Amino acid sequence: MKNLTQLDRYTSLLDFLDKKFKEDININDIEEISFYSYRNINRIFMALHHESIGKYIKRMKLEKAAQYLKYSNTSITDIAYEIGYSDIAAFSKAFKNQFNCAPSQFRLTQEIKHTIQKKSIDHKHPSPSLTYEIEELPSIAILYLTYQGTYDNIKGIKETWDRLINYATKKGLFNKDTICLAEILDDNEITENVYCRYNAGIIIENTKTVESDGLFRTKIIPEQKYLKFIHKGSHEDSLLTYDRIYSYWITDISLELEDKPTLEFFLNDDATTPASELLTEIYIPIKS
Repeated sequence: MKNLTQLDRYTSLLDFLDKKFKEDININDIEEISFYSYRNINRIFMALHHESIGKYIKRMKLEKAAQYLKYSNTSITDIAYEIGYSDIAAFSKAFKNQFNCAPSQFRLTQEIKHTIQKKSIDHKHPSPSLTYEIEELPSIAILYLTYQGTYDNIKGIKETWDRLINYATKKGLFNKDTICLAEILDDNEITENVYCRYNAGIIIENTKTVESDGLFRTKIIPEQKYLKFIHKGSHEDSLLTYDRIYSYWITDISLELEDKPTLEFFLNDDATTPASELLTEIYIPIKS
């Protein structure tokens, strides 16, 4: 989109929705954030995001519910209330329309898949050891660009990184010592591939000295406690590491996941390092 005003208002609205989607968002809220009538900003939103604002909010609520069902023991009633449904019957109906099964059936299916996956990993890798550290990261200021689509599209993700680094270099924000990280915002087993989001980011000194520019945004990742794992190998192979982490979470790691994005820090340059020697720190958010 060439109209930077429209683009900036769209991204501001998207930031607002991502933070507030569990709450009761009304038309006035959207118009105040976007400085457009609801009709006009909804047209812009649909053109850029390929779904209406209302459908986006509803999808985000239900995908978050699915994550709670998959990764926690929270009751279905409490999950419904957490994402903004006061009527459990309405929640169950909406969930079934989205995922083609009731919330209880979805949770049971995830438990069965977890058991099968764990047995498969046990068979291929007897007695796997999960080495991790508990680490609390301070708040981090980042400049980032969002990739949206399947996580298997390594080419598309690389193009996003290239755009970010080229932009940051022109702005004098990138050099050989710059720390690169990624935010993994969605679970591709829950979110449709076309909507999965990945933020390619670099750490900056603070967000006050770097202005958001179109799709290049700044934000603060709040202070958070994490489990840190090390993945050695190609970025494509990191999916195997994630499988091991989540397959052994319940039995080997007695900690509760926090409802925050997963972070990846890249310790070496894939342009000069063989794929088998690449090192990635994976930070899984946990509750204090």
